[in-house]
Amino acid sequence: MNITYHEATKVLNASIEKAKLLGIPVSLAVVDTGGHLISFARLDSVYGVIDFALKKAKTAVMFGVDSDVMGSIVSGAEVHGYGMLNSNDGLLTIAGGVVIRNTEGNIIGAVASSGGTPEQDKEIAKEGASVIF
Repeated sequence: MNITYHEATKVLNASIEKAKLLGIPVSLAVVDTGGHLISFARLDSVYGVIDFALKKAKTAVMFGVDSDVMGSIVSGAEVHGYGMLNSNDGLLTIAGGVVIRNTEGNIIGAVASSGGTPEQDKEIAKEGASVIF
């Protein structure tokens, strides 16, 4: 099952509100289970973090874990880490990409924030993902 546009909009809006509350200019991306962009917002962030947000979300949904968890996996892969990071058109394995699960616990997509610190990005994305539960 994939996230619907209506659900993606709810996720995006909750993330936007959290970013505004924190006063952080971020880019936000919501993707479906195939890593395809469903909704996006750029809140006065610098141009460079647009791609970061999309790659964090894709990384989370492709591997079924938050992007920072995938970072821990890659860092433990030693010499193979380079190949892992460059797979799938490039992964971004820092905090801010969060898996979205439906009420049954199935992955339906991912949301990511980029533009703040890794901790802020994760907090913003988690806020968005939490509206689906």
